[in-house]
Amino acid sequence: MHKSSNTGCTTMINGMGVLGWGVGGIEAEAVMLGQPYHMPVPDVVGFKLSGEIKEKVTSTDLVLTITQILREHNVVGKFVEFYGPGLSKLSLPDRATIANMAPEYGANAGFFPVGAETIKYLLGTGRKKEDVDLIKKYTQEQGLFHTDESPEPLFSETLELDMSTVEPSLAGPKRPQDRIPLDKLEESFHKAMEETFRRKKKDVEADHEYHRWLGEGGSFSDEHKRIGLMQVEEKYEMKVPIKSGSIVIAAITSCTNTSNPTVMIEAGLLAKKAVERGLKVKPYVKTSLAPGSLVVTEYLKKSGLMPYLEALGFHLVGYGCTTCIGNSGPIQDMVAKEVKEKNLIVAAVLSGNRNFEGRINPLVKANYLVSPPLVVAYAISGTIDINLKTEPIGFDPNNNPVYLKDIWPDSEDIRHIIENTIDPMLYEKQYSQISHGSTLWEELIVPTGKLYEWEPTSTYIQEPPFFMDFPVVPPEKGDISGARVLAYLGNSITTDHISPAGEFSEDSLAGQYLISKGLSPENFNSYGSRRGNHEVMMRGTFANINLKNMLIPEKEGGWTRYFPKGEEMTIYDAAMLYKQKQTPLIIIAGKEYGTGSSRDWAAKGTYLLGVIAVIAESFERIHRSNLLGMGVLPLQFEKGENADTLGLKGDEVFDILGISNIFPGEELHVVAKADGKETKFKVISRLDAPIEVEFYRNGGILHTFLRNILKK
Repeated sequence: MHKSSNTGCTTMINGMGVLGWGVGGIEAEAVMLGQPYHMPVPDVVGFKLSGEIKEKVTSTDLVLTITQILREHNVVGKFVEFYGPGLSKLSLPDRATIANMAPEYGANAGFFPVGAETIKYLLGTGRKKEDVDLIKKYTQEQGLFHTDESPEPLFSETLELDMSTVEPSLAGPKRPQDRIPLDKLEESFHKAMEETFRRKKKDVEADHEYHRWLGEGGSFSDEHKRIGLMQVEEKYEMKVPIKSGSIVIAAITSCTNTSNPTVMIEAGLLAKKAVERGLKVKPYVKTSLAPGSLVVTEYLKKSGLMPYLEALGFHLVGYGCTTCIGNSGPIQDMVAKEVKEKNLIVAAVLSGNRNFEGRINPLVKANYLVSPPLVVAYAISGTIDINLKTEPIGFDPNNNPVYLKDIWPDSEDIRHIIENTIDPMLYEKQYSQISHGSTLWEELIVPTGKLYEWEPTSTYIQEPPFFMDFPVVPPEKGDISGARVLAYLGNSITTDHISPAGEFSEDSLAGQYLISKGLSPENFNSYGSRRGNHEVMMRGTFANINLKNMLIPEKEGGWTRYFPKGEEMTIYDAAMLYKQKQTPLIIIAGKEYGTGSSRDWAAKGTYLLGVIAVIAESFERIHRSNLLGMGVLPLQFEKGENADTLGLKGDEVFDILGISNIFPGEELHVVAKADGKETKFKVISRLDAPIEVEFYRNGGILHTFLRNILKK
């Protein structure tokens, strides 16, 4: 077994027959300190694949379809294993793309067995032949080597997909499972404008420059209105104001998508054809290329495709997590000004795994997951308010319309480039130097000694207060009395809602804190880079600018009401006032609470704000574990009940009874009191194993570990 610190992309290794899954950061810390890892034995869902994906359909389209199916089925906390005759039609990079989306479809892991494609991949990436032969022989002897003749395994339950039915797709505007067929995006965005973003349809259609052009004598027949509009945009370029639906970020990003040669070569070939037709990316679109591997850069250069991507603005910005985790950097100043002044719903397209609200960029509300070639295509179109199957993507220098089908690469061309540019030597060259860092990295001065010396003036790393005033004997866990609701939240609240990772403004509480320490806004960096400083992270907890707290429904962002007076203030300020009065706090939420990244600060920040329990309709696996890891009690409404059906408003005072004798899955009694009225209901303890009861009684996993050390 191998322990990895990368919980975000661990699941991709399931694509090559190595079982692995992400755990909570707090659990990982405990394991690194020598503690055992505990988990209940999961159900295994079999997902049968048959058929073969069609021409012009990508692995991204397939994975978005699978994600939609598995989310609808609900595989949270389960293993998924792919099997069936379709496996032999999938390359290993395609399998890894599917496996890496396991957190998005909710499973612990999406597993593919070892087979011929695994062996082909290992040899093709420079592994020693004798090692590969051993792997093949061992898995064959153990009955783990899959072929088309292999018997079907027995599963807890099964699903099936004929891959020939998969169509070009996107997912958005704020969840990976919300798949949209390519030719339905325009219709879907209009619907989202009205239902998700609460805007009127005219907000999408308004285009002042087009109407000014008409006023100057220009005219088009109705069937050519869209083409006329796009021609005006080509002519006026930046003079055409951006509007709702305009794309302001287009990023080829994500470890797995950008390590898949097929879709990366496809993106390069599409860029080549676009440049040869004289197409350009709209000037208000911020473009970037962030491969998951140095090898990608090498084969894009070797194939001659990199100059075409660069000609469209897709320059190399780095490797690893960029736009997909909120590290897009700021959009252009004049674009940001337009978005703020007109309150526009602008869009991002990215080839990443996650598009949750507020994650990609604070000013971009509509975020869509697409394949790398479609990232390039949409950057050229400059809008998601378009049907790329029927409308031109742009116009050549002679003003002739160019359609997506005109520049989409042929699979034979892709295959030819892969066969002639990618070989084991590429991998051997890059990975022979994998332990060598940049000059800057190599010249870093590493402190010595067994204990870290805290620097009081550091704004990046401060001693966290988790173990201050730490009692050797844990205090008794009794009933919760007199608790107030800090936030009353809806469904699909992500860890990005709870603890954002991206940039923050000088007007934010985190920004104001750093300014008080002498920093200027250009040196703020991001929440993710400041996660060693609890003062920043506490102020960022529940500070996502798109958070919707039903205690204050007229506003978005980190706002709440402080009771009993109902004063409006930030969640952080209210939490500090409650802490002064020693008022325990709870969070009320809907389904899938804690979806998204395995972000330990979503639990640490919750704990530091004084929250001692979360009552939700359901939890995402890792966040439930992280809450428990910090001693925050996860509780679940009984089936068929939620805050709305119980008539809860969030202004009640809560008592949670029965905690002193708590055990896994136990029903606890809750009494909510407001205006002389009592509402009584039951909740289920989401302490799922006896060891978790011990963790909770000790105040968390790390507290348990420390007390065990002291006992020795």
